[in-house]
Order: sequence, then structure tokens, then C-alpha cells
Amino acid sequence: MSRLLPLLLTATLLLAACAPATPRPDQLSFAPLEFHVPEVERIDLPSGIRLYLKEDHELPLVSISAMIGGGTIGDPADKTGATDLFASLLRTGGAGSMSPEELDARLEFLAAELSVAADTYAVSAGMSLRSADLREGVAILADVLRRPRFDEGRLELARKQAIEGIRRRDDDPGSVASRALMQALYGEHPLGRVATVESITAVARQDLVEHHRSYFHPSNLWLGITGDFDRGQLLELLQSAFGDWPRGQAPTVALPPLVEPAPPAVWVAEKSIPQTTIMFGEIGVDKDNPDLQAVRVMNYILGGGGFNSRLMSEVRSDRGLAYSVYSYYQVGRRLPGPFIAGCETKSESTLEVVKLMRRIMTELREQPVSEQELQLAKESLINSFVFAFEDSHDVITQKMRLDYYAYPEDYLQTYREKVAAVSVEDVLRVARRYLNPERQALVLVGDRAAFDGDPGALGTVRRVEAGQ
Repeated sequence: MSRLLPLLLTATLLLAACAPATPRPDQLSFAPLEFHVPEVERIDLPSGIRLYLKEDHELPLVSISAMIGGGTIGDPADKTGATDLFASLLRTGGAGSMSPEELDARLEFLAAELSVAADTYAVSAGMSLRSADLREGVAILADVLRRPRFDEGRLELARKQAIEGIRRRDDDPGSVASRALMQALYGEHPLGRVATVESITAVARQDLVEHHRSYFHPSNLWLGITGDFDRGQLLELLQSAFGDWPRGQAPTVALPPLVEPAPPAVWVAEKSIPQTTIMFGEIGVDKDNPDLQAVRVMNYILGGGGFNSRLMSEVRSDRGLAYSVYSYYQVGRRLPGPFIAGCETKSESTLEVVKLMRRIMTELREQPVSEQELQLAKESLINSFVFAFEDSHDVITQKMRLDYYAYPEDYLQTYREKVAAVSVEDVLRVARRYLNPERQALVLVGDRAAFDGDPGALGTVRRVEAGQ
């Protein structure tokens, strides 16, 4: 045995030397990703409802989403917050023959979830339930959409909750910074206004009734349903629940033109906390902007790409000045949305971080990005696109929203091609056009006395009043 051992070791070493080397992960190559946007069936019902369907029998569940045109942008200035109260009461105020308590109890018995929320341009409702309860679920949803009761007691409860939220919102530095920034950018435009105790108090039950009468018509309803259902039976249920609903005509929501943003300034909100919330902002882009995909790639490189972005790399990884730092363009569906960049840092490094972030933004305007940065950004955006379609209900709601906001018919099909076509020159061009540090509003929420310098060195200082 002792004579054989050296021979065995030698043979093992020879075999190992002859075996092909295992490639490193960065040496691996893969076939090009093939992906096709999932198909969604759309049906325009005789009543005017736009219906989107996708069967998925993996689980005995059904999900329903409804969008109704008419969002918070239509709130009168002295009743800002009215549509949020409307959405709250639509869910909690009872419907049809059911009192608020009976509606809650019935949903609980069915183990069904029902939610309603308002955004800038629409009111949305969502319901999920067992497929065995679909008939009753559709009937309940029809009552909620067609015959809400807006119970007075629930209205007062929702009002108290809203007012309590207003009184507490200054507790959160991020909320203070966000409100101050939006007001600096949009002024008294509905996109810049926030609800107050007075505006919430001014909302009467009749306002909710009028909102429902104006906007809730089948011709103003987008309905998406996915899950374990039989298509024919579902269409019969919908005909039974919504077929006799008069078609009606919702008013066109006026879009007030944007106002001129406040002159660039440093908005300081005093708060005795050890960290400063920093937020930059300027008016950005809307969905119809032809530079939209180039802006997305540029922002990925700036601060939208997490640890691959310049802001995260320099502010956090290289200097340890913040745990998280970010930037994004909130793409406006009908009016231009804001560009926002921000982070939190200790009070003693406030001015250092502001200057560093400004320098990084300025460099992006002055120097072309590297080919490596560009390719990483484009590949990340293209490859992450497929994850928007993991859930069948996400597919439906995405298609609904694209139609509701009148996106181009081929928006999803051409998204990756347009991102792939972005060049180094495009990134430089859009950075110079849509990224303007010298014109941005800057908001600082923190302990001014503990800052590492006078914020006046950053620009004209303006004070943010409590509750503003």
C-alpha cells in the first residue's frame, strides 16, 4: 500500500491539471434574453366599462382592481384633501343595503380584502377574495362603486383621523422636507398644496355625494380581473352587477397650468434632531417627453442605480457620509413631475454632503459618462424590466394604467429598444437639459446650529414655518 500511495497522488494531480478550469462569474456568457410582454384580453362592455382579463388557475383566488377618473387634482383649494376623504368613505362608509359595520363584517366573514385610495388623477379600488366567493365579491364591489352610503359617523371618524395625521406630520423630517420641496416647486398649484385642518374641516358629506355623482359612471371605469375564474361566468356576473348602470358622462378634469417655481433657495426647517434630511428638487419630465428613456439611464448613473450609482458610491461607499442616497424622476402622467435627490446625514456633515452632491450632478452635466457606466445602466434597466411582469395582476393593472393615461400602444414592446439605443451623447445632452443644480430648490430639515457651516454659503436661505 505504501508503494501505491505516491502513484495515486501523482495520478490525481495529473487529472486535476488536465481538467478544464472553472470560469469566473464575470467570464460566463449567456444567450440573449428573450422576453415577450404577456398578452392581456381587453373587452369594452356595452355600458362603457373597459374590462381587462387574465385567467390564472394556480391558486383558488381572484384579484380585482378598479380605476375611476377624477383624483385629488380636482380638489378646490379650500377643500384640499376632499378626494382622500371620499376614498376613505367609499371603503368604510357602507354600501347598498349594508351599514358600515355590516360591510366590514361581511368582508371579514369572506376573508376578503377591500381597499380604496386616491391619487392625483384617479380613485382606485382593490379587492382580493376566494374564487368560490366571486359572485358575492362582485356584488359587494358594485354596491361600493354604485351605491356608497357615505355614513356620517364614519365621515367624522375619517375627518378626525385626517386631522390627527396633519397635526403629527411634522414629526417626520422626511414629510417636512417633501412638503417644503413640493411647495417650492409647484407653489399653490394642486400639485404643491397639502391638506390643512381648515380644508379638511370644510369638507361636507354633500361634497362626497357630488364627487360620486360627477365621476362614477361606467364610461369612466377601468376594471381589471385576474385569477381563478371562468370567463363566461364572470362576464355574466359583471352584466348582472353593472349592466343596468346608466352610461353617463364624467366631466373632463381641468389641468391647471404649472406656476413658476419659487426662485432657487435653501429652505431650512429647524428641528432638534441629530441628522439632517437633505432634499434637492426641480421640475422634471412627463410621460410624453421624447427624452424619457435617456433621462432614466442618466438618473440610473446619477443616483437611481443603488450601489452602482455615483451618488451612492461617493457619498456612502467612499466617504461614509450617509447610509442611503438617491435620486429619481417622478414621471408625470399628465403634468411634469419632480426630479428629487436626497439623503440623511449627521448634522456636522450637512454642508459637506450638499456640496458633494452638487459637484456630482455638475460633473454629470460637464463630462461624458464612461462606456462601462452606460452599458451597466442600460443592461440593468432592460433586465429588470421583466420583473414587472412576475405577477399576473401586476400585468393587468399595468396595462390598465397605460391605457388610462394614454401611453403609446407599443410603449411596453419598444421600451427595451429605446433604452438600448441611449448613447453617451444622449446622457450628456439630457443631463445638461434636465439636471440643473444651480436652479434647484434645496431643503434642509435639522438642527441648524449644529451644521458644519452657515447654510447661507449654499444660497439664499428661507425659513420653513412649522406646519407649512
